[in-house]
Amino acid sequence: MPGEIELLRELVAIPSVSGGEAEIANFLEATARRWGLDVVRDSDGIRVEVRGWGVGPTLAFASHLDVVSAGPGWTRDPFVPVIEGIRLYGRGSGDAKASVAAMLYAAKDLVDSGGMDAGRLVLLFGFGEETRNTTMPSAIEKAGEIDAAVIGEPTNLDFAIAQRGLLMVDLVAQGEQRHAGYASGNGDFTNAVLVLARDLLKLENLFESRTHPILGRATATPTMLESGVGRNVTPPVARAVLDVRSTPDWNHEELAEELRQALASNVIVTSRRLVPCETPEDSRLLATASRLRPGAEHFGSPTCSDWVFFAERDAFKCGPGTSRRSHTADEYVDLPEVTAARAFYAELARAYLAGR
Repeated sequence: MPGEIELLRELVAIPSVSGGEAEIANFLEATARRWGLDVVRDSDGIRVEVRGWGVGPTLAFASHLDVVSAGPGWTRDPFVPVIEGIRLYGRGSGDAKASVAAMLYAAKDLVDSGGMDAGRLVLLFGFGEETRNTTMPSAIEKAGEIDAAVIGEPTNLDFAIAQRGLLMVDLVAQGEQRHAGYASGNGDFTNAVLVLARDLLKLENLFESRTHPILGRATATPTMLESGVGRNVTPPVARAVLDVRSTPDWNHEELAEELRQALASNVIVTSRRLVPCETPEDSRLLATASRLRPGAEHFGSPTCSDWVFFAERDAFKCGPGTSRRSHTADEYVDLPEVTAARAFYAELARAYLAGR
C-alpha cells in the first residue's frame, strides 16, 4: 500500500473532532521526526519546514487537523477507516486529512530526493478550522514571511481560484406587544413578525448590482428565526439570522450597508472575519500549477476555509476529495486522487520555489 494511503488510514483512525486534536498532533509530530523533517508542534498546530539550497520565496501548504463530529446516518464506523475499491471511508477522509497526508509525504519526498534548488516550503496544519476558533492566523504569524499558499481542501485536485466569504447578520424587527384579539385595532399597530417577514421576502432580489465572473451574485439566506411570547400575544421583537455569502466584488461593510438601506429591521453584524478570496490574475503560483496539471478545472468555491487568512497572498485551494462529501455520513475520498496529490504538491513546490 502506498505510504500516503497508509498515513491517511492512520489519520482517519484518530477521531480529532474540533477541540480534541492533541492525539493527531502528537502522531504527526512523531511521524515527521521519524522521517527527519524539521517539525514544530505547539498550541497552533504542526509546522514543518523544508529549505532549499539557495535563496528564494516561501510557499505554504496549509490545511487542518480537526474534523466535525460524526453525526447520524453512517453505515460504517466513522473512525475505523475502510477501503472499498478505490475509496477510503471515514470522517475527515476528504476534509481534510487526505490533503494533510499528501502534503506531508510531498515534503518527505522533497527531502529524500535531495531537497529543493531554492526557497522554503512550510507546512501548516492547524486546529479548530471547523469552528470559530481556528489557530491558522497565529500559525501564519509564527511561520514568518509567506509569498504564496496552497490551501488543502477537497477540490478533486481542481483549482478553486475564488472563494465566497461569510458575513453573519442578525435582523431584529421591532413591534408592539398586545393581545392578538386587538391586533387589527388601531392603524398605528406594528407586528414585529410581519416587519421581519416583509424584509425576508426582499432578500432574494438584493445584491443584483454586482455579479462576480466566477462566483456570481452575493446571497443572503435566512437560517434561523425567533419570535413569540405566547400563542395569543403579538411579539414585540422578531429575529432572523442571515448567512450572507459574499464575493470579492463586495466588501463586508458594503453588504451590511446594502441591507440597512433595503430593510426595515435593524441590521446587526455578528461576524465579518471570513472575507471572500480570489487568486490574483497574474498569479505565478497558479500558472505553475496549471502547467503541471493542464487538465485541472478552475472554479469558484462556495465554502469557506483557512484561505481567508492568506487572502492578501498569491493563493488557491486544491486537494484530493469531493467537497460535497464533506460533513456527510459515509464521507470518503478516492485514493488515486491522494496519490496524485502527493506527486503534484512535491512538483509544485520544486517548480514554484525555483522560479519555473
